[in-house]
Amino acid sequence: DTVPSDGSLVISADLSKQATRGEGERRRRRTRSMGQGLSLGVAMGLPLLGGIAGSVVTRKAVKEWYPTLKKPSWTPPNWLFGPVWTFLYATMGYASYRIFQQGGWEKQSMPLSLYLAQLALNFTWSPLFFGAKKLGLALVNITAMGVTVGATAHSFWPVDPLASKLLWPYLFWVSYATALNTYIYINNPPSSKKDGGDSNKSKAS
Repeated sequence: DTVPSDGSLVISADLSKQATRGEGERRRRRTRSMGQGLSLGVAMGLPLLGGIAGSVVTRKAVKEWYPTLKKPSWTPPNWLFGPVWTFLYATMGYASYRIFQQGGWEKQSMPLSLYLAQLALNFTWSPLFFGAKKLGLALVNITAMGVTVGATAHSFWPVDPLASKLLWPYLFWVSYATALNTYIYINNPPSSKKDGGDSNKSKAS
């Protein structure tokens, strides 16, 4: 029998090390890919789940109370809110993911904190407007939201311009909703706000 030379043993050991390193690198890539997928899912799922929860809580008021309010001619139809907010929640979630990928909380604490602040204001607007029927407080809330969304988009720009641009439709919609909230607040007196619009119904009859 032929005994392997020292050179053959060295080559075999090198090939074994290369195979081990290659397998380790493939595992790290799979783990990194899974981690990124999980991060993206959380980033997009958080605003979407918050929006769904808000719609469930306010569904009755949207159907029964909201139609009784005096609204401008440029009020969007109710069916439009669902698709628009789904799109906006998905895009803002993806934008936050792109920022998080640039160093996480350690490097991007300011833009991500602003993002969470505007998201908190977003989640509280529907309970204030539709749930508590506090049109004035809802107006203060959505005004602060618009300012915070603008600040978030501004802070995203130096990190990732595309992430900032993804918030522009959201900023436009919040500005539009602020104008709508303002009109409703001005044109619906306190009595109609308290009794869910019964006074408006009586006037109409």
